[in-house]
Amino acid sequence: MKEAFSWEIFEKAPIVAIMRNLPATQLQQILSCMLEAGVSTVEITMNSKDAISSIKSLADKFGTNMNIGAGTVCNLDDMHAALDAGARFIVMPIAEPDVISYCVVHEIPVFPGAYTPSEIYTAWQLGAPMVKVFPAAALGPSYIKDVLAPLDYLKLLPTGGITKDNVKEYMQAGAKGVGVGSSLVPSAFLKKEDWKGLALHMKAFVNALK
Repeated sequence: MKEAFSWEIFEKAPIVAIMRNLPATQLQQILSCMLEAGVSTVEITMNSKDAISSIKSLADKFGTNMNIGAGTVCNLDDMHAALDAGARFIVMPIAEPDVISYCVVHEIPVFPGAYTPSEIYTAWQLGAPMVKVFPAAALGPSYIKDVLAPLDYLKLLPTGGITKDNVKEYMQAGAKGVGVGSSLVPSAFLKKEDWKGLALHMKAFVNALK
């Protein structure tokens, strides 16, 4: 039986690491660096090459200690393919009601994407435990704070443009986590296969968040 998503693991370092079109041959080493740094929740985007096989191999190898999920899920077909491969959670750039409803009924964490307060609230009403505010780069931490002023019971996951330099501001604004891609896994480290340097960079990111 597939293990369930661990909120305990996520909350230790509330980062959803976004793996999009990264070299499949390097994914396991990247996740090893994440484990060393304390990052334990990872999404493989469905528009990446070999996304399904990557989800399966990573879930098999790291599923005991990490939450392995699927991102850029926009329809039920992609959702089912990801779940069958071993994904424990679903992340979306949009709020597709059928995907949200299925995940809620089957107790699979789903983080739909939304932008305006109305979109965010609608996704929350559909049962999403946390809503991905995307793209956050154009909005900034003040937007998170403003949305939460009247809607302080929402759990928001800003994604897009989150860096080591601004992540603390987003958390102080009330975010319950962040979605981070290339700023967590810079290509410079991958090109050199500098795994020690990558792990240190990730640790610095986690420390900045806390």
